[in-house]
Amino acid sequence: MVYANRVAAGRALAKSLGHLRLANPLVLGLPRGGVPVAAAVADALDGELDILLVRKLGVPWQPELAMGAIGEGGAKVLNSDVLATTKVSAEQLAVVERHERAELARRATVLRGGRERTALRGRTVVIVDDGMATGATAAAACRVARTEGAARVVVAVPVAAPESMRRLGATADEVVCPSVPADLGGVGAAYADFHQLSDREVTDLLHW
Repeated sequence: MVYANRVAAGRALAKSLGHLRLANPLVLGLPRGGVPVAAAVADALDGELDILLVRKLGVPWQPELAMGAIGEGGAKVLNSDVLATTKVSAEQLAVVERHERAELARRATVLRGGRERTALRGRTVVIVDDGMATGATAAAACRVARTEGAARVVVAVPVAAPESMRRLGATADEVVCPSVPADLGGVGAAYADFHQLSDREVTDLLHW
């Protein structure tokens, strides 16, 4: 399955999430790529839209390969399989984490613009990204949502690798994905338009 763009992917994904409409869901997009998908989902479900900031910890010499992820509130998830295979040292991991925590703080300032985060306590939370390769980023987002008291945590993505579906199945209350190819290759392969979004594109979608 190839989606025209992230908005089209969000509309397709929303068709699998209709059962959540009556729960007054809080739809949390993972910036930047997950926000257009989340905006389309929130619109279809009449849900509330916000963002949840997480950052992938990429292997130093292969940044697209996630050895873990960090999130707001100090959350951190490590992918032990990737760490073992790549033999990334503790020092190398620490350097990447420091860099990504600085970027997390920058994005919080730029994307939120001083706006308070929507409270998650007691809410049905739908965490949305444009796809999952390893699932590390979504797992970190789930950890943030749990820590902040979400009543139910749903992960919803348009495309995912089987490995990431298994990983998130043990982390989220529900994982929804209409396309799980046996060999994903990369999330971008599922999109005709997979351009890198700017901060401005994200804030425009959020209407803040």
